[in-house]
Amino acid sequence: MASDARTGSRPVWLDMKVRLVVHVARAKRWILLPAIVAAGAVVVTPRLLKRAFAPPQPPPDESPADLGLPEERVHLESVNGTLLHGWYIPVDGSAPGVVVLHGWGSNSALMLPLAPHLHAAGFHVLFIDARNHGLSEHDSFSSMPRFAEDLEVAAEWLRARPEVTAVGVIGHSVGAGAAILAASRGDLLDAVVSVSSFAHPGEMMRRQMDRMPRPARFMILEAVQWMIGFRFDDIAPRKRIAHVEVPVMLVHGDADDVVPITAMHELSAADPAAERLTVPGGGHSDLAPFEPFVGEILDFLKRHLTASDGRA
Repeated sequence: MASDARTGSRPVWLDMKVRLVVHVARAKRWILLPAIVAAGAVVVTPRLLKRAFAPPQPPPDESPADLGLPEERVHLESVNGTLLHGWYIPVDGSAPGVVVLHGWGSNSALMLPLAPHLHAAGFHVLFIDARNHGLSEHDSFSSMPRFAEDLEVAAEWLRARPEVTAVGVIGHSVGAGAAILAASRGDLLDAVVSVSSFAHPGEMMRRQMDRMPRPARFMILEAVQWMIGFRFDDIAPRKRIAHVEVPVMLVHGDADDVVPITAMHELSAADPAAERLTVPGGGHSDLAPFEPFVGEILDFLKRHLTASDGRA
């Protein structure tokens, strides 16, 4: 990433760092909310579960136009009719496209500092807000499978553009797990960059609830799986990545205290062909240490999306 890319007087990655620290802190509270609710309740009701899994919806505070980039606002219809908000940033002529998907409790603006670099590298870019996030419409609850559904809608829209020759994705956290899930069950994506994905959603929740009595943990995990309509074992990135047939890059900070880097090691063991990028000192919300490595991500996308030109 060019070191002179700035928002106002601050480097864009510093700006991203400040916002992500705030919003990931909020996301942590909402990830833990099911445990808090259940700990004080006799039963975990569907209403309580859905409320717990509808994260706060902070609006974006910046747009591509603020960075001097071309901007087209788009509204896409998700699988249940919910409208998704996105920003499309085109380049001149035919070129590969990249969908950028945020994590839990976040929105497109928090990933927007990637936009100047993707645009300068010659990619058409679509930033999308998942349901219950950013400027997209509210839905009953959020989950990784629903993130994946929204990603698939975005990828299908981008792939249908006549100027787009191939489609990749950069997903962060839950968005990264969703990218792996989507890539494992269809042919809409030609390359995946997974940033800070967990290996198994159930294991992540168990770590967050490690001080709760075991019966309460079991009850919560079973209730969540019932609500989202999937068993964690079936959608876990650790399992789904073995079914991904396109190139994958795994990016993870070795100081991540939300999703430890052992998650990347598990994903790599399940897909030895995946490229790995370890960011020294990189955390989950503090992405400033990732800045020197953005060029490697762009190189990965160029190599594999250019090879997919023509959608052969």
